[in-house]
Amino acid sequence: MPVYPTIVLGTRNRKKGQELAELLVPRGIPFKTLADFPNAIEVAETGETFAENARLKAAEQARHLGQWVMGEDSGLSVDALDGRPGVYSARYAGEGATDAVNNARLLAELSDVPLEKRTAFYTCHMTLADPTGNVRLEAEDHCRGRIRFAESGSGGFGYDPLFEIVEYHRTFAELGGVVKSVLSHRARAIRALIPQMLQSVRDGKWIE
Repeated sequence: MPVYPTIVLGTRNRKKGQELAELLVPRGIPFKTLADFPNAIEVAETGETFAENARLKAAEQARHLGQWVMGEDSGLSVDALDGRPGVYSARYAGEGATDAVNNARLLAELSDVPLEKRTAFYTCHMTLADPTGNVRLEAEDHCRGRIRFAESGSGGFGYDPLFEIVEYHRTFAELGGVVKSVLSHRARAIRALIPQMLQSVRDGKWIE
């Protein structure tokens, strides 16, 4: 059984942190959250891509805390909107916007778009930085679906009540955590990252 150092999940989003934690627990990876570090800093998401933001959140927080930090950035890209909201997903309707307000803006912008053209995909980029702030591992993956005409379901967060997995005829908010932990962009990114972590342990590079 590989021995991992404790990883700090570099997000202040409680639901996102919980989702990440549920993906790490079955793999025996110890973790903490930013809530365990009162001196954690707020890292500005100034990147133009998910990868740039994830690297910023991982490297700056790791350097500040002196801990291994997993930075994650994710969001929704809608084909009919030329990829918007993209990296601005969490603040699509403005700084501090709630999920409900962001969803309302998205529905308004897609009001005249027919179902067959409401295709979209979630992206998740994960970056692992060591305690000195050096980026060690990265992975990115996606989950495709389409945007409903109205919200459905009470689970998940963000755009989940609008994002339908076509094969299941259900939104992420309707499918629940168990199914989402298999199909989601975060689950897929974690599955891409784990083999890199295992190889790093085997190569003796994990705790350098």
